[in-house]
Order: sequence, then structure tokens, then C-alpha cells
Amino acid sequence: MSRSSHRFHLLALLALLVLTLFAAGCGGGGDDDGGGDATPTAEEPADDGAQEDVSGTVAVMGVWTGDEQASFEAVLEGFREQYPNVTVNYNPAGDQLPTVLSTAIEGGNPPDVATIPQPGLMRDLAGRDALQPLDFAREDIEANFAESWIDLGTVDGTLYGLFFKGANKSTIWYNVQAFEDAGIEPPETWEELQQAAQTLQQSGVTPYSIGAADGWTLTDLFENIYLRTAGPELYDQLSNHEIPWTHESVTEALEVMRDVVGNPELMAGGRDGALQTDFPTSVTQVFADPPRAAMVIEGDFVGGVIRESTDAEPGSGFNVFTFPSIEDSPPAVMGAGDAVVLLTENEAAQALIRYLATPEAAQIWAERGGFSSPNRNLDASVYPDEITQRTAGALGEAEVFRFDLSDLQPAAFGGTVGQGLFALFQDFVRNPDNMQQIQQQMEQQAAAAHGGG
Repeated sequence: MSRSSHRFHLLALLALLVLTLFAAGCGGGGDDDGGGDATPTAEEPADDGAQEDVSGTVAVMGVWTGDEQASFEAVLEGFREQYPNVTVNYNPAGDQLPTVLSTAIEGGNPPDVATIPQPGLMRDLAGRDALQPLDFAREDIEANFAESWIDLGTVDGTLYGLFFKGANKSTIWYNVQAFEDAGIEPPETWEELQQAAQTLQQSGVTPYSIGAADGWTLTDLFENIYLRTAGPELYDQLSNHEIPWTHESVTEALEVMRDVVGNPELMAGGRDGALQTDFPTSVTQVFADPPRAAMVIEGDFVGGVIRESTDAEPGSGFNVFTFPSIEDSPPAVMGAGDAVVLLTENEAAQALIRYLATPEAAQIWAERGGFSSPNRNLDASVYPDEITQRTAGALGEAEVFRFDLSDLQPAAFGGTVGQGLFALFQDFVRNPDNMQQIQQQMEQQAAAAHGGG
């Protein structure tokens, strides 16, 4: 190439560069020119998901302490990464949360967000106009949670609660070796469960370990049976005391419950032994060497007791199956959970609640263990072991979920040691043939607790 040709090409290249820079300057980032899709420059970094337009401070009061608090703090750290201009302060109140929260509200200094374990408390706070509706997050919640969970967080047609953490109480845990020695498989129906119990007894192992010293374990057993024999609609009516405890549906469920607690030979220690056995012992004696029973009927938290207090290994030593169907009842889960509620008009707090509705937030705690999420879009594979994947996965996938019925009652009737349902179900274990009188007592106390007598 000649020197003159080289000069010509150089001038052409410079002209092209000027035109390119001019076009880039005119193309800018205006709202009407589509420039928002341009490749970011060093001065305009790519969007990494951080929400820098939201700022402020969020005060959170919760029930979670210890290991649960550490896991929730990890969830909050995930939120801080997305919202770097938001400060979140967590105040663990533990079991005293209802009292501490009520005091803060009455004093005019409520937290922005609270986590509460009782739907009854949520309804009470909503009735006192202490809660803010979650309309801003409804689409997020509806996209990630089954209708049963949304209904549970709704009071008088308004959504107030997001159930971030749950518990699957529709599980039965069993000693794998005892089942293998008896030649039985985990049952899927109530009839198969009774056949398995008879086979275990014949093999020399007592079928059931019942922690009847803690009355709540008995209410859990009844509630699982009632949900399957009566169905979710009657379950709701009984929860709200729209039908009496003398109703025929309650009678039918108690008759089924007698299949487990009506025969002392089917319970470790017999009737008296069951009434003197607390929940932790009801778990550990199933996985002792030798075992005192083959099965314990309780929630997904049984797994934690097994791991902490026995030498049983998952899969080879202990395993779990779903509470069985009764007379072809469809799949259903009875359980519990902790709801997140909003108490102030705070944009940063709203952002936190929308974040907690995502499967990404749930995944952080799920991977750490000790957690079950109602979020149906959380991939169950993120749970740390196969057993938790099944129990927690069932919670998120459940189309029919009902909250622990006793927890939905006024505390004096549904959740107080030594009285109400706890004591009356213990009476049922003592004398399962005295069912009619026990139902009458249940109805009298329910009517008084609900303001009807």
C-alpha cells in the first residue's frame, strides 16, 4: 500500500470512529429510545440484583432463638445482599413473644415486622388494627404458596400473614430393624397400619410409643385422624366451634383413635406407661437397643430428637412414612407454622416481606437444616437429607393443609397444660370407653372458651 493510500484509509477510519461516538452520544439512556438495553460500561455497572433504591431500617421481633435464630440471621444476610441500603435488626423474644409484642404495641413502639406461631394471635392483632395488610405482596405470596396457607394468613378477607416456616405433623417415624424383622413395609392406609401393628406385636415388639404425658401429642393424633375422616370443611367448622364437640364426626374420629390408644397392649408401658411418657422419651424408646416400641406418631421435628438423643442412623436405623389415608381420604397435611406479619408502614419492611415470600429466601434456611418451608416452589432437593426432603417437601406440595386445631383454639381450651383438650384427651387414654361423657366435657369447655357459655 502506498503512503497516500495509507493516509486515505487512516482518515476514513478516524471519520468512522467520530460517527460512531456521535451516534452513541445521541443514543443515550433516555426512556423513549430503548437505550436501557445497551451493554453497561465501566461507569455504569451491570445490575447485579441489588435494590439500592430502597433504604431504611427494619426492626424484626421473632420467636426464633438459638440455632433457629442463627439460621434466620443467615436469611436476613441474603436480604441485605439484595438491599444494601437497608439495616435489619432482629430481636429474639422466644416463647415470650406474645407478651413482649403486645407490650410493645400497647406502648406505641411496635416492631416493623414480627414472626408469630399462633394464628389466633394474628387474628387478635388484626382485630386490634395492629397489623398492616400484605396487599403489596399478594402476587408474590399467591405465586409461591398453596391456597390453604394463604387462607390461614387471611382475617376477614384481608391477607395479614406470610407463613415462612412450617412443620409437617402428618408423619409416623419407625424403627427400621423392627419393621424388617417383622417383615412389614411402611403402610399407606389405616387398615394396613392396624395390620402392621398386629404383626409387630406378634413378632414381640410393641407397636406404638405414645407420649401421653404431653397432652398435645394426643391432640395431634386426633387432628390427623379427624382431618381424614371428617374432611377439611368440617375440620374448619370444628376449629371455629361452628359444630359442637358432640358432633357425630368427632365421635367417628375418636372411634378410629381407639385403634391406637384403646388397647393397652399396643402401647409401650401400657395405658399407665403412656400417660407417664413425655414426648422426647416417646421418641428415644423407639430407637433404643432393644427398642420398647416400633413407631412414634408425631411431626417432622421427631427427626431432630432422634439425631440428638440416639445413635440411630437415617435410613438404616430410622425412617418415616406419611400418616396413612383413612377410607380413601385424599392426601392432606396437618401441621403448624410461624407467620410473618407487618406492623408499620415501612417500605423497607415491605421489601423484606416480599423477599421472605421467595423460594430463594427459604432455600438459605432449608440448606442449613432444621427447617420446613410451605413455599411450594422451593426445590425439595435443597434439604440436607433424603428424609427431610420427603417430610418438608410434602409440606410445600400439600394442596390440603390445616393448622393444628388445638393451636387455633382459645389458649385455656386448646393449649394449656393440665386443662382443656390436653387434659380431656388424657382422660380418653385412661378410659377410652367413656367417649360420650368426654365429648360432652369437650363441648362444655369449648363453649365457655368461645364465649358461648
